[in-house]
Amino acid sequence: MRRSIGTTAMVAALALAATACGSDDGDGDGGGGGADGELSGTVTYWDTSNETEAEVFEAVATEFEEMHPGVTVEYVNIGFDDAQNRFKNAAGANEAPDVMRTEVAWVADFASLGYLYPLDDTAALEDQEDFLDEAWASTQYDGQTYAVPQVTDTLALFYNRALLDEAAVEVPASLADIEDSTGAFEENGVTPLYVRGDDPYWFLPFLYGEGGDLVDAGDQRVTVDDEAGVAAFERMQGLVDSGAAITDTSEGWENMMSAFSGGEVAMMVNGPWAIADATAALGEDLGVAPVPAGGSAQGSPLGGWNYGVYAGTPDAEASFEFVSYMSSAATQQRITDELSLLPTRASVYEEPSVQENAMVDFFKPAVDVAHERPWIPEAQSLFEPLRISIEAMLTGSASPEEAASDTGDAYRDLLEDWQ
Repeated sequence: MRRSIGTTAMVAALALAATACGSDDGDGDGGGGGADGELSGTVTYWDTSNETEAEVFEAVATEFEEMHPGVTVEYVNIGFDDAQNRFKNAAGANEAPDVMRTEVAWVADFASLGYLYPLDDTAALEDQEDFLDEAWASTQYDGQTYAVPQVTDTLALFYNRALLDEAAVEVPASLADIEDSTGAFEENGVTPLYVRGDDPYWFLPFLYGEGGDLVDAGDQRVTVDDEAGVAAFERMQGLVDSGAAITDTSEGWENMMSAFSGGEVAMMVNGPWAIADATAALGEDLGVAPVPAGGSAQGSPLGGWNYGVYAGTPDAEASFEFVSYMSSAATQQRITDELSLLPTRASVYEEPSVQENAMVDFFKPAVDVAHERPWIPEAQSLFEPLRISIEAMLTGSASPEEAASDTGDAYRDLLEDWQ
């Protein structure tokens, strides 16, 4: 049973202060410290990683438990789908996990509801200055730190070297290049590109490529339906209409990976989390390049994952130490070595094994120039109206202009008082 928490971050701050005071006397009340000063308690950890990554993350979590015999780590892999709502529902019932691996856009949402501990001046934050600025920005809400960066990422173009060579096609620098290559690939029974129509996150390179964005958080203005936004919808639809891309509005991940692995498509847009699966399928034929530019520029979203501590955790000190260990430089290096995921600590990029990692060598510069998303509580909620509009467009029930307009109207309903 979790202790009751309030609905504001102030309550979490008071709880943290009480924990800090209680741990000084060594009686273990609420602090995770045993009578002998050793760390103790239970840390329930919700890991949202995919099947390939989960084995490594669970092994690292188990090692923390072995290092601290007084601590029990309850590892639970819940997958990504609906994880945000599952945590909110659990926290609302005071039954949330002690630690959760949260998508970067979820932090402000959880913190605004009072569900996360403010972590400034806690053991969870070690060598704070070592974190990359881009990754650190997603941990902030209302002037406080509510998460610790785990990995960072962005999207890139994955391509099949053998299929490009067979079609005598160069790696495309733009979406226009992809459209122009359609005929060359068709001769070999291949479609140039797979476009995910079921996940709106994959729409962001189209939007950024036209010089647009979902919203302007600084001016509190909706921008998805402006000229650049309409152009992004048109660009996506145009690739499909021209035969340069295939798409769907459901089961997109499975269909995309199957088509790419099976040689049905020569290219797909994906992130570092897909490197292991793509390498297993293509081996040395796998190539990675920047996301092709649209009509204005090349743009890819800044993504990644953070660790958050539930504000109602009864063993706060154990949770803080667990987060510190999971986000440490040594752990991040191991995760990079085994999974080719991108660290969030600058020092890890100086390690020889990381510098020699080909995927890190590509993705790190891409992350440095990735488009930062709006770190507002409603950030993740912006995706569902966008998904509905994309589906309507791809299934023929809405034009690109109507899809952009419908998305903008939905955003203004969601974001009260925004223009």
